[in-house]
Amino acid sequence: MSASTPPPYDVHRLRELAGELIVNIRELAQAGWTPATSSNFSRRLDDHHAAITVSGRDKGRLHEEDIMVVDFDGRAVGSDLRPSAETLLHTQLYRRFPDVGCILHTHSPNQTVASRFWAGAGHVRLAGYELLKAFSGNSTHETAIDVPVLPNSQDMTTLAAQVDVLLEQGPMWGYLIDGHGLYAWGRDMAEARRHLEAFDFLLHCELELRKLGATL
Repeated sequence: MSASTPPPYDVHRLRELAGELIVNIRELAQAGWTPATSSNFSRRLDDHHAAITVSGRDKGRLHEEDIMVVDFDGRAVGSDLRPSAETLLHTQLYRRFPDVGCILHTHSPNQTVASRFWAGAGHVRLAGYELLKAFSGNSTHETAIDVPVLPNSQDMTTLAAQVDVLLEQGPMWGYLIDGHGLYAWGRDMAEARRHLEAFDFLLHCELELRKLGATL
């Protein structure tokens, strides 16, 4: 793209979203959820593009230039920077669900340990918790959700295809990857963070119950 060619997206909107991402990601980094440059985060920019973190950057020290644009095929737009290797896991959700506006992927200890503990079962069942009402569309604690745990893979096309199968089966707010971490999403940053934090709290509760020898 030449200097005289305008980018195919709203640069003012990109700047606004970059600022929002940086502030929220810094808070998640301070909580210890993004160790060693891990994790990736994005916001829907428009119906064809997303703003996403550049690969390999310290998430606690991001600047505006650390947020780049990709199309919904996961390709960089107007930049030679490299997006996260997991970009397809973001763009598949934006392409499939027009109301998804934000995707957050973190590596907290709760998320990572839970992903190992329940990898064999293929899911974590969360039932009876008041905080289940934090997930959009849920209005009662008298329900249960199964959080999928997918095998870890460096083949993002295969992993994205496995996620697509799960998305066909019913409402989802997030999933775990074995030995890796958690993906959560929502209509905007506030909803995505609510889902992310609810998942982390509930996974922590389930792990603590196992330490106490509880069987539910």
